[in-house]
Amino acid sequence: MKAVIDEDLPRSFTKILSSLGFIILDIRDCGLRGKTDEEVFHFAQKNKAVLFSADLGFANNIDFSPMSIMGIVVLRFPNEMTVKAINHEAKRLLSKLKPENYLGNLIILSPAKIRLRSFQQD
Repeated sequence: MKAVIDEDLPRSFTKILSSLGFIILDIRDCGLRGKTDEEVFHFAQKNKAVLFSADLGFANNIDFSPMSIMGIVVLRFPNEMTVKAINHEAKRLLSKLKPENYLGNLIILSPAKIRLRSFQQD
């Protein structure tokens, strides 16, 4: 599965996702540094990728529907946490998810917690 990593996440986060089997598309390496959230979202859409960001704006399912892409993961960790601690906790949490958990869903990661909001129609 592909992952688009927004520029607000540390570069070291790519190693975490790679170790979980994701193919990485980092915004900083794809000519999209400084682009709007809409452009980043459309890039993830075009590449059929899960979008990973720390931008809470991507949790707005009216502006950014998780159903129109492979899924959205928003990381919400306190500013006081080190990058190393965030990466460790994110890897621990993400390792609990299966590929189908991402598809069309909004996932919010925070310390010791995964919130999965499904927008799929039954």
